[in-house]
Formats: sequence, structure tokens, C-alpha cells
Amino acid sequence: MTSFTPHFVPPARLKEWLHDGAEIAVFDVREHGEYGEAHLFYGVTLPYSRLELDIVRLAPRRDARVVLYDTDASVAVQGAQRLAALGYSDVYVLEGGTNAWQQAGFRLFAGVNVPSKTFGELVEMAYHTPRVTARELAAMRERGDDVVILDGRPVSEYLKMTIPSSICCPNGELGYRIRELVPNTTTPIVVNCAGRTRSIIGAQTLINLGIPNPVMALENGTQGWYLEDLPLEHGSTRRYPDAVAPSSLAQMREASGALAERFSVPEVDAATFAQWTTDTSRTLFLCDVRTPEEFAAGSLPGAQHTPGGQLIQATDQYVGVRHARVVLFDDDGVRAPIVASWLRQLGHDAYVLRGGLASGASLPGCAPAVDTTLAEIDVATLAAALADERVTVVDLRPSMSYRREHVPGAQWAIRPRLPNLPASRDIVLIADERGIAELFAADWRRAHANDARTVSLLAGGFKAWAAAGQPVQSTPELPADAECIDYLFFVHDRHDGNKAAARQYLAWETGLLAQLDDRERGAFRIGEPAAAK
Repeated sequence: MTSFTPHFVPPARLKEWLHDGAEIAVFDVREHGEYGEAHLFYGVTLPYSRLELDIVRLAPRRDARVVLYDTDASVAVQGAQRLAALGYSDVYVLEGGTNAWQQAGFRLFAGVNVPSKTFGELVEMAYHTPRVTARELAAMRERGDDVVILDGRPVSEYLKMTIPSSICCPNGELGYRIRELVPNTTTPIVVNCAGRTRSIIGAQTLINLGIPNPVMALENGTQGWYLEDLPLEHGSTRRYPDAVAPSSLAQMREASGALAERFSVPEVDAATFAQWTTDTSRTLFLCDVRTPEEFAAGSLPGAQHTPGGQLIQATDQYVGVRHARVVLFDDDGVRAPIVASWLRQLGHDAYVLRGGLASGASLPGCAPAVDTTLAEIDVATLAAALADERVTVVDLRPSMSYRREHVPGAQWAIRPRLPNLPASRDIVLIADERGIAELFAADWRRAHANDARTVSLLAGGFKAWAAAGQPVQSTPELPADAECIDYLFFVHDRHDGNKAAARQYLAWETGLLAQLDDRERGAFRIGEPAAAK
């Protein structure tokens, strides 16, 4: 194996890089639970367990400036070595990790999607977005007031819990479908989410579009409703209509165009976009902001699916490079300009693709760089090998999935923490994604170069094992909480009947603004037209 010498960047220099206006990708390579406890404001989660699976999507240009970090730089050095092997040529490791960052006097942030969450709080402050409390909305419903409640989250989240009588309409669809949802222009509209951000952005989107209806955000969303001991619905299926009438489309296209003009949202034509694809000095993202069903039915080559509401709510899940060009498109001329108007206020260099889906544009793509060397074994073979005590099963699924049920005797593991395994037995991996297993196996082989044991993958994963009627085991307390580095408890527990977690989460959201420094706050452009770069 060739030697590898990482390039380190001290905290003070990285802080300057973050605000120098040039492209930079800063990735936190710890697992999701560790990341959510304390990370850099601009740190994008890229767990080492899936580094090679996601890096090309989040940072497609391999000579972009990339900085990796963790708590003390140990895992980040491994990550830098893996990126160098993939051809990334300008990779650095934060010297001393988050420990050194904090010691240098810079703040760490808890939670996820922090820039977008902070943005929501700033939007409410800047625009004075109207809001209604849970008790006030409950009283409106009890009186039988004419009010429409729109849940701005994706369908998957809406199904878990929502306000009674609400209709699912993800934020990215609001401007496109509002007249179908609320034909009467005098009917009050309340937009909710699980907490605060999407309630605020959804309501303010309709207001920015000039909707004549009274529009309000539900303060603290479903969590605020739950904290008032009001009942939530579970499994509701009410959703927006698929069809949009030509008269509604024309009306909202005009409103969206006015909004784009107000915020100086630039368009880019297919010819210019084609030139940008050959520009080796800039990173380029192509984002389809339509619904999952529309994307599945056909999109532009090289586009990633970025539902409009989620692209605003969780920009760092889709765009890993700050100051990159982000080109959005739809097939209606309504949704992309609305989303771009918000992204530009978020500080991104966002554009709308002229002609959208019909433009013929395409972006050369790269598949994840993961080997496919693992042999597979079937359930029957694994069952026989376990009976003969010939194999050790290593379960690489999320820790909470392992707790619920797993193959009896299986050991939970995750890539950055290679386990100690009995030396006399072959190894069988169980994973929800083949790539996760391939990456784990590759690191295992590098760490045990002279080990003759075979490493294989259970075909069909745990689902195949359970479907075959094989025995399963549950361990609700194992792995211990401290070992579940992939799980951020306070973010998830707020939806599981934990009022303390819900209060903690809302306090976290409302407390973000006080933690910003002047340069972090100054990077937002709320209410301002932003010139194209």
C-alpha cells in the first residue's frame, strides 16, 4: 500500500476559507448521531460509513477544495486517503477536528440542516410572517371557521402525524397548486410542518407570491399542537390534486415570474448550461424540484431529485459545495423560480433553467466509486453455517433497526469502528445497501491484509432472512445509546411521545440565531436581490 500524507488546515485558516467567496466543501465524516451533537455551521454530514457512496453527488468536481473533519481528525485522515484514491486532488483535514475548532474560539452547532433552519428563523424575523398558535387554530376548527390547513412536509412525514383535517402539500408544490387547494381567495390558510422552518417558509412563500388569502404559519407545527395535548392524526392520506387547471397555471406562472424578478433570479439557457458543464473551475448541480412521481416518470440526464420544499429545508443534503452553481428546473415555469428565490436568499448561486424539462439540457454524471467484489450467500446457507458455528454475522444496518430485530447472535458494527471478531470463523455481512457492506469489507481487508477468512454478503439482507421464517432476536437496549453513533436521539424522539425532546428541539430551533457570528449571519441575503456570480 502506498503511503499517504494528509494536508492539514488549522481552524483559523479554515474560518477564513469559509468566507473568502470561493468554492469550498466542508464535510463532517462522523456518523449522523455524532454529527448532530456538535458540528461546524457549514459542516455537511458525510458519514465515513458511506463516504464513497455520496461524495460524487455532493461534490462532483474532483479538484474542488474539500475539507474533512471529525472530533480529533482520526477518521477524517482515513476519509482523506479514500478521497485521494478516488482522484480528489485538493483535500484537507481540519487540524485537531472539532476539539481544536472550539478551542480556537469558534462555535459548534447541534442539530441537522442548521443553515436552513437558521434561515427560517431569520425569514420570520425579517418578513414578520404571520403565525397562529395551536390553541388559536384549535379554536378556529371548533367554531367551524372556514380555514384550510396545509401540511408543507413530504408525504412520508405527513403519514406519521399531522393536524386533523390538514391536506398534504409539500412546500415546493404550494405555489403551483394553491388555487386547486383553496379556490376561494378569502379563505384563511394555515401552513404547518413538524416544527417551525417549513411552516414559516411555506406561509411566506404564499405571501411573497401575492396570494390574497390571509396566510399564517402554525407556530411550532405538530410539536406545538402535541405539547398543547391536542390530538394528532396518524396515517392520513389527504393530499394535493395532481391536475392543475390552465387558468390556475397561468395565474401562478405570472406570480412566480414576478417573484423571480423581485429577487433577481437569473435564467440560464441550454446552450450556456452546456458551456458550464465544461467549466472545470466551477461546480455545477442540476436539480429537478418536481414531485417524486414526476421525477420517476422522466427527468433530464444527470439531474438529481431535489423536491423544492426539501431543497430549501435541507439544502446541505443535496448541495455539498458552497458557492457552486445550482440550476433548478421544472416543467411548469412556476416551481423552480419560487425555490430559486429562496436559495438566493439563503446565499446560494441559484439559477432557473429556461425551458425546464423540455430544454434538452444534460449534466455528465459519475456513478459512486464502490467496488462490487463481495460474494453473496443465501439464507439457507447462512442458517446452516450458523448451526455449525462456522460464521460470524456482522449487521451493518442502522443501530435502531438492529435493536428492533436481527439475526440471533449477530454483532452490530459500523465502518469507522471495525469490530474484533472470532478468528476461526468466516464473516457474513448484513446490510440494507450493498455499497455499505462493500465499503466495510474493503476497510476490513485493508486492516487484516493477511487474514484468510472469507467475507460475504447475505443476499436480500435481513428482509430475506425474516421472510424465510428464520428466527430473529430483539435487543431494545443494545447497542447501548453511547454506541449508537449513527442516531441522533433528540431529533427523532420528539416524534415518539417524548415531550421533553419536543421542547428541547423547539428551543434549539429558536436559539440558533443567538449562536451566529457576524460573518455567518451576513452570508444570508434575506429580502435582497442577489446578483449572479
